[in-house]
Amino acid sequence: MKEIYFAGGCFWGTEHYFKQIKGVVKTEVGYANGATENPTYQEVYTDKTGFAETVHVVYDPEVINLEFLLRMFFKAIDPTSLNQQGHDVGTRYRTGIYYVDETDLPIIEKIYDEEEQKYMMDEGGTSSSSTDDTSSLKFVVEKKPLENFYTAEEYHQDYLDKNPDGYCHLPQALFEYAREMSK
Repeated sequence: MKEIYFAGGCFWGTEHYFKQIKGVVKTEVGYANGATENPTYQEVYTDKTGFAETVHVVYDPEVINLEFLLRMFFKAIDPTSLNQQGHDVGTRYRTGIYYVDETDLPIIEKIYDEEEQKYMMDEGGTSSSSTDDTSSLKFVVEKKPLENFYTAEEYHQDYLDKNPDGYCHLPQALFEYAREMSK
């Protein structure tokens, strides 16, 4: 099995999204790359700990590869929105790709660069982004080695399975898209 960590805004929806993908064998929500030990949700929520709400994704590389997971990640986030996804605002909702295997970095860099190019100015001086026709947009997705990860409280794990009508910044259609794309 292989693993990767994704920060994509509120971890409830991000976890549920990745659980729909065939080849993802385990997910766990928690707090990554912060400055304290064993933070609680209440502490992380203050934005004073430096943690990002993050999903630990364990996947079977015989079924799915990292490149596919990265492309799916970029479908679920706005990579130009600093410390905000949907209505969720704060540094804890920043976006990031945190890796534990140094050999994954070239793949991360490749997909990151390809996705970033979608938001760059084209030769005619117009934005190639389908979401904004202003000037070139800055990518704000972190790509760093995982420094630390602390599992979130049990009530956060599999939250949308336990609370199907619970809050989620991701549209329901995105979950269906994840299921369809990984068949």
